[in-house]
Amino acid sequence: MVDNDSQYHNNLIIDQFTKQAIPFTQNAAHSAEYAVKRLTTLSDVSKKDPVLDVACGSGLLSCELARVAHHITGIDITPAMIEANLLKEEKNLNNIKYEIGDVSHLPYDDASFSLVVTRYSFHHLVDPSSVLSEMKRVCMRKGRVVVIDVTPASANVGMYNYIENLRDPSHIKALTFAELQEMFKEIGLTIINTDFFKIEMDLKRLVQASFPNTEDINKIRQLFIEDVQNNILGVNSHYVGTEIHFTFPTSMIIAQKS
Repeated sequence: MVDNDSQYHNNLIIDQFTKQAIPFTQNAAHSAEYAVKRLTTLSDVSKKDPVLDVACGSGLLSCELARVAHHITGIDITPAMIEANLLKEEKNLNNIKYEIGDVSHLPYDDASFSLVVTRYSFHHLVDPSSVLSEMKRVCMRKGRVVVIDVTPASANVGMYNYIENLRDPSHIKALTFAELQEMFKEIGLTIINTDFFKIEMDLKRLVQASFPNTEDINKIRQLFIEDVQNNILGVNSHYVGTEIHFTFPTSMIIAQKS
């Protein structure tokens, strides 16, 4: 059963990412070649691995993993994100299957996958801990569970969450790296590798692709201008010409199921 609050938020996600489907897919920063290479190296993914990509969006990560894994299953709640995935056809990949579903209740048997990954989803989730538990459940014994997400510094996380919610109302809360680590430990997953990297973004382009409320656009820009001067967001805001660029502080945690 999905309670009313969760259903309301699921509808917010669907609304936002239906609008964002095409620009999200076209945004080169989301493909993050470095992150994918680090994931394949640190998770030791191989042709033996059946992989589940949780909240897969338009399949950017799925398509990259399909080059090295046995089979990829991607699941996402937003039909438009699945429909926006032209990459599979462009790259002639025949080892990917996409499904529409709520990641809070994964429709797969226990121990179905040897690698279960999610990228940039936890900050959208009402209860990320329960999703992590589901990821563990469908993971095989000795398999790996991977979460990649933005992890602001503790000194900046409050302001970061405030501005992200202005930009994208489906954002709930970004976790610090320490909070994310603690969640893995509470679920009973053994962390075997971690990584940290920064993804540079163009603020103007990101806002245009995010569809915030019109009255909040100037407020967002003013907060980033203040960040250039005072580091209130902790995202290294800076000017490139007349445009503001910034970096998403991103962590990867790779754990093993006992």
